[in-house]
Amino acid sequence: MPKRYTITTALPYTNGPIHIGHLAGVYVPADIYARYLRLTGNDVIFIGGSDEHGVPITIKAKNEGVSPQDIVDKYHVIIKKSFEDFGITYDNYSRTSAPIHHETASEFFKTLNEKGEFIEETSEQLYDAEANQFLADRFVIGTCPKCGNEESYGDQCENCGTSHNATDLINPKSAITGNVPTLKETKHWFLPLDKHEAFLKEWILEGHKKDWKPNVYGQCKSWIDDGLRPRAVTRDLDWGIPVPAEGGEGKVLYVWFDAPIGYISSTKEWAAREGKDWEPYWKDKDTKLVHFIGKDNIVFHCIIFPAMLKAEGSYILPENVPANEFLNLEGNKLSTSKNWAVWLPEYLEEFPGQQDVLRYALNANAPETKDNDFTWKDFQARNNNELVAIFGNFINRVVVLTNKYYEGIVPEPSDFNDVDEETLAAIKAYPDVIASSIERYRFREAGQELMNLARLGNKYLADAEPWKVIKVDADRTKTIMFVALQIASALATLSEPFLPFTSNKLKNILNITTDKVDTSWKEVSTKKELLPANHKIGKAELLFSKIEDETIQKQLDKLEASKKANEVANATVEPQKDTITFEDFTKLDIRVGTILEAEKMPKTKKLLKLKVDTGIDTRTIVSGIAESFSAEEVIGKRVTVLVNLVPRALRSVESQGMILMTETPEGKLVFVNPDDAEVGNGLQIS
Repeated sequence: MPKRYTITTALPYTNGPIHIGHLAGVYVPADIYARYLRLTGNDVIFIGGSDEHGVPITIKAKNEGVSPQDIVDKYHVIIKKSFEDFGITYDNYSRTSAPIHHETASEFFKTLNEKGEFIEETSEQLYDAEANQFLADRFVIGTCPKCGNEESYGDQCENCGTSHNATDLINPKSAITGNVPTLKETKHWFLPLDKHEAFLKEWILEGHKKDWKPNVYGQCKSWIDDGLRPRAVTRDLDWGIPVPAEGGEGKVLYVWFDAPIGYISSTKEWAAREGKDWEPYWKDKDTKLVHFIGKDNIVFHCIIFPAMLKAEGSYILPENVPANEFLNLEGNKLSTSKNWAVWLPEYLEEFPGQQDVLRYALNANAPETKDNDFTWKDFQARNNNELVAIFGNFINRVVVLTNKYYEGIVPEPSDFNDVDEETLAAIKAYPDVIASSIERYRFREAGQELMNLARLGNKYLADAEPWKVIKVDADRTKTIMFVALQIASALATLSEPFLPFTSNKLKNILNITTDKVDTSWKEVSTKKELLPANHKIGKAELLFSKIEDETIQKQLDKLEASKKANEVANATVEPQKDTITFEDFTKLDIRVGTILEAEKMPKTKKLLKLKVDTGIDTRTIVSGIAESFSAEEVIGKRVTVLVNLVPRALRSVESQGMILMTETPEGKLVFVNPDDAEVGNGLQIS
């Protein structure tokens, strides 16, 4: 058993708030793990922080016309508060713009540089002449050489997950100006991953074949089998940590190099504040280091960062990297740029006091082995059918009956029958069952085992029927309620990693918040009585509330609005047609008219037969608008009519003109019509 645990989570970019994809992939499982380890009496440090360097932040700053510092200052506060309000129990949440991080990352670079662990190379990099700068990673967009995705970034394809260099892209373009970049020489420092290939093969492919998740192991194996190559650790940018070496002017540490060092600097910050020594948490072989990340960060945390730590020489390596796959939303990939997301700050505002509902739903549907899908209907079902109907229902019945029969006093049990004994034994087994799943990073499985304990409670009460037994056997009823209260007490403790707000509320209801009565994880298995006889509990409170259809529909409407906004934003405007002369335009006779009659053309989907008063005559016009308008709703419409169009037969009806229409990006037809009541029929439009 390790003496201590160091748990880290991927540092979120401070160019936007946290959404459910981040939570399901990284932060909820990490918090479950950290809370569980604390409950089992372990020495744990849970580390996080904001990643405040990198190109996405500079792009956001350019788009908003502010400085990168303005961006990171804004979103660091939002992200940190969201985590706190959602119950993510970091021991320290730092930021990579902090002086202690700049100092730590600089010293790390200098140590490796002085040991000769880098190679310096002058190479050709993509350069935007108009912007007068080299194009680092996300400043380049092009076609992925592996999957053909035409919107791949310069460092990684978000479609297939392949990492590459910007110069590998096919048809690269500058994200700044849209120009085709040129190649220009520049000097950079590289970490020679090929030098560490033999070590990584032994450490990962042989040492972690059985205990790392298949998706993590498989991606690492693919990288190593493909042959590792030197990776640049510096970039030509003006935002980041300056390269602390001769010739490093105008260059910064590449964000993938400095960001994981943020775990170390955040630990230093915590230790300085708490008056502790940070080094055992990173340099003692009896420490277990675990990185919680998403699958897009596997290569950095399993290959590159370990190579950096190994090259430095004094650090431990991660024991496990339980990366999750991606979470989709309502069948589509989450997209921050398209606002196709459920943002944590908005959720906390719109679902006050329901943090645990989202925590539970995300864990129950976590993308542990494959991409998974979050839907609002599933969220509603998880709440109504499981949290309310199973967990909440059991607790409410137990507390209500205890107050009704015994004024809230835990009754003294008499003899236990076989079912009682089996139930009490089952309670004692659950801590180890749930712990086994957590320690194997199977958090979905662990959460369902917790719900199974609540199911056990419901079944026990339903079978025992104390509301009937009390009429004939008072002593037997006391035993039944005593056993049911033991299940409730076990749920109060074992639910904390998954449902921390509910756990706290339940402990208050059961009046077990004092050290004298409160139960540790292990004691659920070992204590003879979790809630002793004669202990007084409080009154019943609803732990969960039913979520109605209208609430879910509001969320679906928000997503639909985002979808429509994206369609409008991405709609292409038809290019201008060939230039015409004024004389060409004067040939068109366009007049104001009114639709007098309308009927659907038989055996057609699109055609309406219209009678139109053009001011010069009343004529028949056939118009293809029947899928957008009914015949009844167009009668009386003021319209714009091209009257000197050559007549054309449509379904044996001669059409003597054209109604002018336009089409919205959503495909809706709109009349081009004069609204002024004083504009009479027959007036020409010029």
